[in-house]
Amino acid sequence: MLHHVKKDKRNSEDRKNYIMPIYGSRDLEDPIPKYALPEGSIDPRHAYSLVRDELMLDGNSRLNLATFVTTWMEDEARQLMTETFDKNMIDKDEYPQTAELEDRCVHILSDLYNSPDEEHACGCSTTGSSEAAMLCGMALKWKWRDRMKAKGKPTDKPNMIISASVQVCWEKFCRYWEVEPRLIPVSDGHYSMKTEDILAACDENTIGVVAILGTTHTGDFEPVKEYNEALEKYNAETGYEIPLHVDAASGGFIAPFLQPEMEWDFRLKWVKSINVSGHKFGLVYPGVGWAIWRTPEELPEDLIFRVNYLGGEMPTFALNFSRPGNQIVAQYYNFIRLGREGYTRIMQACMDTANFIKAELEETGVFQSLLPKLHMPLITFRIRRDVDVEFDVYKVSEMLRHRGWLVPAYSMCENCEDDNVLRIVVKEGMSMDMAHLLMDDIRRIIKSFENEAEEKKTTKATFKHC
Repeated sequence: MLHHVKKDKRNSEDRKNYIMPIYGSRDLEDPIPKYALPEGSIDPRHAYSLVRDELMLDGNSRLNLATFVTTWMEDEARQLMTETFDKNMIDKDEYPQTAELEDRCVHILSDLYNSPDEEHACGCSTTGSSEAAMLCGMALKWKWRDRMKAKGKPTDKPNMIISASVQVCWEKFCRYWEVEPRLIPVSDGHYSMKTEDILAACDENTIGVVAILGTTHTGDFEPVKEYNEALEKYNAETGYEIPLHVDAASGGFIAPFLQPEMEWDFRLKWVKSINVSGHKFGLVYPGVGWAIWRTPEELPEDLIFRVNYLGGEMPTFALNFSRPGNQIVAQYYNFIRLGREGYTRIMQACMDTANFIKAELEETGVFQSLLPKLHMPLITFRIRRDVDVEFDVYKVSEMLRHRGWLVPAYSMCENCEDDNVLRIVVKEGMSMDMAHLLMDDIRRIIKSFENEAEEKKTTKATFKHC
């Protein structure tokens, strides 16, 4: 018998702390505590039904236009992930082929990002791009510290150059690893760091400059090549060796396929490391990210642990230890399944859909995209400043949620915080047909707001006349 509060003592407040099953089964006659471990067990089918019913209250992931994270994969990929959930990525001796697939993925990404050392690819998988960013940041700090020690200089005041629109993981890195964040402001209409601002913030204690390939707020690609050329001159003049790190969490799986001629990766001298998210436009379910270094020399040896565990010595560099290997398997599946042609086709389809939505939004006469040209399938848009409407982006977001669409509304970063916007991320699985349905709903919402405003005017005029 499950432990429970006796029926005659359960009041309305007590009921909030219990799941009240409705299934006609003897082992579900009693309520199940939500925040304490039940005393007894129940049938697995009933446990499944209870949890499934709770999850029905979540939004539909396919209609989640807020997230960058992959919400659709092929059945074959899902099956592979199901079959490898139980494999611990860290047990490389027990699961050598999973470890081999991870190594192949690192080589594939190193080649994709034009590493000058094709034979000795250097990188690792992570639970996501944020962890990858942390690892790359650590490597930057250690390399800077080694350079300063070699010059006999203090190492107690490291700083990092990051954009005010940077993803929060970089602010976390700076706080956790005691690095001063030097935030470069952006401005309305210019959402990338300006090169002159970067150089003005640099000094001998700068461990690196983070350039973003696909900013969270607008999807903008920062001019990495321009930053590289400026640092080349600056480092030559000062004797410093300030490197570039590229946060390509989103753009790292877009630029190589849609803009292969654009130089942003290891073709540039001062780009020493790149983080990228496999579970965003790498097309894998969460969570997997990748940290890739230009050459093995860019990853300090004293950051790598040699662990004699589970059957053999194993090098490891990660913030996490145990984690499932199925995301690695799924990433490798995508690489061999899609190839360059497949990734290019999918990314182009996403861009075509995004450009369609952008054009349709602007066609309404109400909305305006923050970027005149999209760099990735992401549209950040606001209500035009020259139109007079009685609703804001937050009301639009709320109304879209009534139809199942999850479209976030938020204020922009520092210097642009008065700008309230909506953002739509187009991912694989967002078909052109769904884009048409979305725009039909947006037009219907605009019309309902206009009708509501007209009714208010009519009512006000009637009262005034009376």
